[in-house]
Amino acid sequence: MSRLSPRRSRTLPPSHTQRSPRECTNLLWTDLELYEREQRGMRIAATCKLTRKGQVWLVPSQSGHGRYTVSPDPEAPHCSCPDHETRGLKCKHLFAVEFAMKREQHGDGSMTVTQTVTVTETIKKPTYLQDWPAYNAAQTHEKEKFQALLYDLCQGLEELPPSKGHPRLSLSDAVFSAYFKVYSTMSARRFMSDLRDAQVKGYLHTVPHFNSILNYLDNPILTPILRALITESSLPLKTVEADFAVDSSGFTTSRFIRWVDHKYGVVRQQHAWVKVHLMCGVKTNVVTAVEIREKDASDTKVLPDLVNTTAAHFDMREVSADKGYSSVNNHEVIASHGATPYIAFKSIHSGAAGGLWEKMFHYFAFNRQEFLGHYHKRSNVESTFCMIKAKFRDHVRSKTDVAMTNEVLCKILCHNICCLIQAMYELGIEPTFWENRGSEHQSSRFAHFQGGL
Repeated sequence: MSRLSPRRSRTLPPSHTQRSPRECTNLLWTDLELYEREQRGMRIAATCKLTRKGQVWLVPSQSGHGRYTVSPDPEAPHCSCPDHETRGLKCKHLFAVEFAMKREQHGDGSMTVTQTVTVTETIKKPTYLQDWPAYNAAQTHEKEKFQALLYDLCQGLEELPPSKGHPRLSLSDAVFSAYFKVYSTMSARRFMSDLRDAQVKGYLHTVPHFNSILNYLDNPILTPILRALITESSLPLKTVEADFAVDSSGFTTSRFIRWVDHKYGVVRQQHAWVKVHLMCGVKTNVVTAVEIREKDASDTKVLPDLVNTTAAHFDMREVSADKGYSSVNNHEVIASHGATPYIAFKSIHSGAAGGLWEKMFHYFAFNRQEFLGHYHKRSNVESTFCMIKAKFRDHVRSKTDVAMTNEVLCKILCHNICCLIQAMYELGIEPTFWENRGSEHQSSRFAHFQGGL
């Protein structure tokens, strides 16, 4: 007889029409998320001691570490918990105080019950217009446009001089084949029919063997070429992008990491992953800079390289990042390029460092709503990772470290080309590559690739 695992009740929450307008302010939350926070607040009010001090309340943390200060001001409610300070949304502690205020028990045993009158108001949820004709045209012509743009991009690569022995595949054909293979999301063998079609259309001179494509991806000489192409593919949108966001995410691999847990005497394992740090524009989601380091690399130390790479080609106005990137040096690096850093601060931070750090800390502390209006542009980098992983998979097929790195770089370039295709139909942009690069510059740029593929 099978055992049924207990499940949490999935009772649907009341609709917004049964709540006050103040409880409906955050339209980004779903009804279920808001209902769950309300239930947690009710649990806190019922099981914990809430202390009132003047106009504020002290609410104990459920984790048992300290208390949070809650101000239930109807006009501007505030809580000192990280959830409310970072997101600016109604948290469970605010709900707990509301329940406590509705039912206060006095020392003589009498009880004061506060009744509220519910005012029903229809709030229209904001919508964002989608240019459906342009979107449909971009999606239905994407594959053919992708091949044409990728071919133009690869033509800017300086061909390597001939060598002795068997003639090698041209650099442009090798890079085109590797990118197109990753775009197809198929295995190298099943992808060969697409490659033959590309040759018929004139995008390839020679169709490589499927094992050769995998060998190209496993060649470390290809890595700097892929990085250069990612940067070049973002330049047609340099007049559009001025605000940028940065974050990191991982792509799972087929390899496992195993270790012995000495405390419990068991062998544990988890997937290895490729950690990617990238910076993208917040309007078109095009990736302007990417860094791939070891899987445990610190986010803070990677930000200067991403900023410097982007600033070399774009006029930067704002940079948004989460508190993992918050440091005095990162603020100064962003400001040195004429941009304003909107990086969230940790609870342990203060403005004692002075300078720009102190200025932005006070902005964050005393003008929170305006600061978060800029900071939440960071959500676009989350959308960028979602776009890449949904379209080109959240894992890599390759087995070696070099091949995994190159495969992820290919995914990012494929994403950039798709962003360009969308911009062609929505913004009327005609992408042009290598327009400011002379042959002399090209030769010096790729001179260190002379080892061959």
